[in-house]
Amino acid sequence: MKNNRFVAAVLIPSFLFLFVFVVFPVVYGLGISFYEYNPANSQNPFTGLENYRRLLQDEVFWLSVKNTILFCVIAVTGNIVVTLFLAEIISILPSKWMKTMFRTILFIPCIAPMVGTSMVWKYGIFGTDGGLLNRIAGIFGFAPKNWFLTTWPMFILIIVYTLWADIGYNVVLFTAGLEGVPKEFDEAAAIDGAGPVRRFLWIKLPLIGRTFAFVAIMTMANYFQMFAQFRVFVANGGRNYSAMVLTNYVYKMSFDSFDMGYASAVAAALFVLVFIVAMIQNKMMRSDWSYE
Repeated sequence: MKNNRFVAAVLIPSFLFLFVFVVFPVVYGLGISFYEYNPANSQNPFTGLENYRRLLQDEVFWLSVKNTILFCVIAVTGNIVVTLFLAEIISILPSKWMKTMFRTILFIPCIAPMVGTSMVWKYGIFGTDGGLLNRIAGIFGFAPKNWFLTTWPMFILIIVYTLWADIGYNVVLFTAGLEGVPKEFDEAAAIDGAGPVRRFLWIKLPLIGRTFAFVAIMTMANYFQMFAQFRVFVANGGRNYSAMVLTNYVYKMSFDSFDMGYASAVAAALFVLVFIVAMIQNKMMRSDWSYE
């Protein structure tokens, strides 16, 4: 009886917290999507599925879906490739202090506010006048360029920034996974004549299958929700909406157009998209490898 009371005392506040700050906002937001909702209006008429019908005819929405998926595919793939490479390099370093130093250096951008670092990159690196990127281009004889008026180059630059800002987390996770692989397997493969690349691809990578699956799913879900850098770099979605993603479109509809009912419908579509992708990834990346 005492144990039940203790469990209830611990869990009830947690459940209340989840309900107030997670469940209720999600349900409330979904409910708003069925209304022509504007907090400044005294009347917010019920429109049923009209906002969802509007989604099907909205070219900017579908362009945002395409950009979001493209961003996630390129950025997540780049993130995993780069972090796996860096984690493997760190894991074979001879001393512990060197491993700690490199992990710390790579993790520093992760703890910096993304809005702040985005501003630094926007004006210090991508800036038309005095930006580092244009200065480097000037060394090779190219004229300064306004990157914010470009289409795919700006999109690629946002991906580069995202990788710089976010690789630290996955480097730490992959490093921990690689260091957990028994050294006997790697040593046995080396004795059999396998080179470092083959040992990594055929020995280490399969044995960190669970870590790989976790990183891939969580990174994909996180990148679908990326917002700060897009809002800072291209608040209006860039030239011809070439860098408009769903999170930025939700913000634009909510706080620029004050069409929160439609913005909630876009957010619901984003939720469904993330859920479907996560389920597909989870099914594809189920790993049963074990070295016990």
